[in-house]
Amino acid sequence: MYNPKESPRESDSGPAASAKPEGSVCDPVSLEIIRGAIAAAQSEMEALLERTAISAFIREKKDFYTALFDGDGVMAVGSMVPVFGDMTGPVFDKFPADTMKPGDLYWYNDCYGSRGAVSHSNDQVLLAPVFKDGKRCAFVMSWAHFADIGGMHPGSISPAATDIYQEGIIIPVTKLIDQGVTNEATLSIFHRNSRFPEQSIGDMRALMASVDVGVKRIGEILDRFGTDVVEDALAQLLTRTRKLVRTKLAETFDYGTHKFTDAIDTDGHGNGPFKMRFSLTRAKGADGEDSFVFDATESDDQAPGPVNFLMNRGVPGMALGLFYLGGDPAQVCNAGGPQALDDVKLRQGSFLQPNFPAALGMRGLTMMRVISALNGLVNSAGGKAPAANSAYVITIMRGNYRNDTGAMQRFLLADGIGVGYGARPNADGIDAVYFVAQENYPVEFLEVGYPVRLRTYGVVKDSGGAGQFRGGCGIIREYEILAEDMMLAVRIDSVKNPPWGIHGGMGGGTGRVTINPGRSDERVLAPLSDGNRLVKGDILRMETGGGGGYGHPFDRSLDAVFEDVLGGFVSAESAERLYGVAFNGNRIDEAATSVLRAARPQTRAFHRQEYVDVLA
Repeated sequence: MYNPKESPRESDSGPAASAKPEGSVCDPVSLEIIRGAIAAAQSEMEALLERTAISAFIREKKDFYTALFDGDGVMAVGSMVPVFGDMTGPVFDKFPADTMKPGDLYWYNDCYGSRGAVSHSNDQVLLAPVFKDGKRCAFVMSWAHFADIGGMHPGSISPAATDIYQEGIIIPVTKLIDQGVTNEATLSIFHRNSRFPEQSIGDMRALMASVDVGVKRIGEILDRFGTDVVEDALAQLLTRTRKLVRTKLAETFDYGTHKFTDAIDTDGHGNGPFKMRFSLTRAKGADGEDSFVFDATESDDQAPGPVNFLMNRGVPGMALGLFYLGGDPAQVCNAGGPQALDDVKLRQGSFLQPNFPAALGMRGLTMMRVISALNGLVNSAGGKAPAANSAYVITIMRGNYRNDTGAMQRFLLADGIGVGYGARPNADGIDAVYFVAQENYPVEFLEVGYPVRLRTYGVVKDSGGAGQFRGGCGIIREYEILAEDMMLAVRIDSVKNPPWGIHGGMGGGTGRVTINPGRSDERVLAPLSDGNRLVKGDILRMETGGGGGYGHPFDRSLDAVFEDVLGGFVSAESAERLYGVAFNGNRIDEAATSVLRAARPQTRAFHRQEYVDVLA
């Protein structure tokens, strides 16, 4: 059962008031200045981390986030990441907030010990309190994905893992700095467990520096406005978000229970599919107030392989909150989303709440399907959420190459590759996106830093689901292997259960991994697998999936189809077969198109390989 940190229940909800709320000490102008100052502090923290980290996954991929919490540890301003949960609670369990001092810094990557606040062991979390005149006023957090923290294989995450001990060193909540004095022994143990300690040392220094600058900048805000005004400003931002999300929930979900089911294909060990079954119930309480209860207890049992997602109970509200905020710059991502839900129910032993020590390293594909399933839940209630997206793809290449002196040298390349996102009610899905603000590696960076040569890099034609608004397209990358030898781990999902389309939109295309395409030794790899050996001269072709479409394909404008075909996103054959648009060379044949579109195919609510009313 989930009991979010209580905030006063508001019966009215709407945009931020133009006058200072009764009983508040922060006026609306100061509120917006403080909000902007915090956002600027976040940007500076992230810029410092990006520019000073050593490993590619932080520096180039930008797999890091920052957040600010109020003096009680409630997230007041966070990054736009729909998988945040309660980041401070695990620290308070071991180090009560009232015992903290200026100059303290806390560290953990313990997934189970943090109740899913961090969801795989590569992610390191640092949290520091901020004091003003002896009063604890805020907390600053930075976390980032470290390239290698030990475990069974370089990179620490592997489809072959069957328990979390195989995924690297586990750091329980630890006081890393005590009033300015760093616990160097703890750091040395951590770095000793990495196969690439220089990267680990540099990344930790960057992460610590990021928190340090955050503490300074928030301190400056407190100096300028005073503790009472800042405290009230953070409380107002929380209330603003909570009220907005509850209003939007009420607009979307009628009284009763609304359900949606989605699935991931496999755990890489021959098991699956694994179904997540979500429901949201709106009811009128005895006090006359609405209650919103999210339930995932009917989801399938945990997996033997590493696709389990230890979902923090704050995640459903955070993801729904981000959807309803809709990119509005006047709104703030914070704990107001989780607080908008009255209860979150999960089942211990399910693959969304696995028992220790179940492996978690590949939880990213499950996490992405959770987000799509939440979109499906909104759509099942009549809301207008996007169609499903693919889960971003991971390739982990580890092996040996000859450096400029001819000596053999070890390398590790973890390349996260973007996918297509689901189409929206009024726009196409986004093409070739990794996750939120994270980026695909540039060709130049890969070729300079690793023993590979990129032969092809572009979008996968016809991978976006057809619709009035097309699903986003995936990516094709072809690597020529220049290393002497290499072992490859790959993570692709949504092959057996592709991303669904909605309201007549069709499902997205599926990804695939091919070695030496078109050659006599061509072979197709299992989409979630490890131990795939490649040698110098082999060609690795990665193709990622696309997002689902939205709306009937025959309602797509001719101009949009024309641009898609000429731009290489849709083939002329698919334009005719799926969109009812005939081409004659590089021009639309309007007469033939009129005939095709007159024979309009019937559709149903969802499409995944075929049209269905309900995804079961």
